[in-house]
Amino acid sequence: MEKKVIVIGGGLAGVEAAYQVSKRGIEVDLYEMRPQIMTEAHTTGFLGEMVCSNSLGSCSISSSSGLLKKELEMLDSFFLKIAEKNRVPAGNSFAVDRMKLAEQITYELKSMRNVNLLNKEIEELPEKDIPVIIATGPLTSWEFAKSLTKTTMRKNLFFFDATSPIISAESIDYTKVFYASRYNKGEADFINIPLNENQYNDFVYDLINAEKVEIKDFENNIFFEACLPVEEIAQRGEKALAFGPMKPVGLIDPQTNKMPYAVIQLRQDDTKKNFYQLIGFQTRLKWREQKRIFRKFPGLENAKFERYGRMHRNTYINAPLLIDRFYQSKKSKNIFFAGQISGVEGYVESINSGLLAGIFASKKILNKPLYNLPEQTASGALINYISQANWKDFKPTKFTFGLLPDIKVKKINKRTKKELKAKIAIEGLDKWIKKADI
Repeated sequence: MEKKVIVIGGGLAGVEAAYQVSKRGIEVDLYEMRPQIMTEAHTTGFLGEMVCSNSLGSCSISSSSGLLKKELEMLDSFFLKIAEKNRVPAGNSFAVDRMKLAEQITYELKSMRNVNLLNKEIEELPEKDIPVIIATGPLTSWEFAKSLTKTTMRKNLFFFDATSPIISAESIDYTKVFYASRYNKGEADFINIPLNENQYNDFVYDLINAEKVEIKDFENNIFFEACLPVEEIAQRGEKALAFGPMKPVGLIDPQTNKMPYAVIQLRQDDTKKNFYQLIGFQTRLKWREQKRIFRKFPGLENAKFERYGRMHRNTYINAPLLIDRFYQSKKSKNIFFAGQISGVEGYVESINSGLLAGIFASKKILNKPLYNLPEQTASGALINYISQANWKDFKPTKFTFGLLPDIKVKKINKRTKKELKAKIAIEGLDKWIKKADI
């Protein structure tokens, strides 16, 4: 067998997989179709471009994203190391300058001796007797998606996702907003726009009655629950947004010394503080409607939109039918899946799956044994679930503490229980790293 691995897709999972293979002395052909062929959501040809948000979630190990990031750190994540160098203030969350991060990732990978970056579209699976890691992401090209349909012997599954608008910082009226983090945790890193009850109700009315980008009939209502368009949330009840992305809990408006009825939070999107993203405001409103409605918010009357929110198609496989606990195809042991196409959902989960697919593909080509990840680790619990879930109603999955085995401890609160599970996970992963010679 030739000592080479092919990675298809230069997103978060693909770049992580390529690095993990390369660091083990194996040559990598990394295919990325951008910038020759762009997707409906990306704006550059850089590798590892984050599309929907610039946040990698909480850093606390008692949070799902925090524990998963800790495990990535233990496993020597390339993406996480570069992300650390491009962080922007976001309280207890890990947020980055998306463009600088993608630019540095591209430069670093191009500089790696074992990595061959090929900017071209792959339309068919390569017919070679070497491992292939499919990390084409939620925006897999139609041609390659058709090829995958033949390989998996079933139609691909689709759901729809949306991105949030990004506002130019210079266009914000700062006399009508305030800086704060919820419960004063960390620095005051978020811009907060307070709304009273009338302003909130007017906004909900506008959302429900605004013109939206139409979706084909057979695709209606196929949204991912963790990233619902803001107008879809509004349809679920008049207070759904006030208890969701616009919840005011933990915030006090310094002008009134009271908690607002609802709040819109803006998070810094770049290191120079030129742009801010509306948190939780994924939307499929038509662009003119976004401008009309969002400019009604106090402080955004003259908002300049660097990017409007928009819908895009997400593609993923029915993981329980197709992959095992090594992100490896049950049908063809040379094929591995990574990233959102594999059935994981979220930035950190995608990086994690890419890292592990890279490790497992490397082990295969070096004829070394593969060891199952312990189910008490976040990494192990995630792949254990997506490879063994009920295939009849499978949907892309984020890691949650609920995927970990329960621990029977009397008289313990939820936070302490999560911290204990996190400790067990870290210890379990450390043992696995030594046993599997990672």
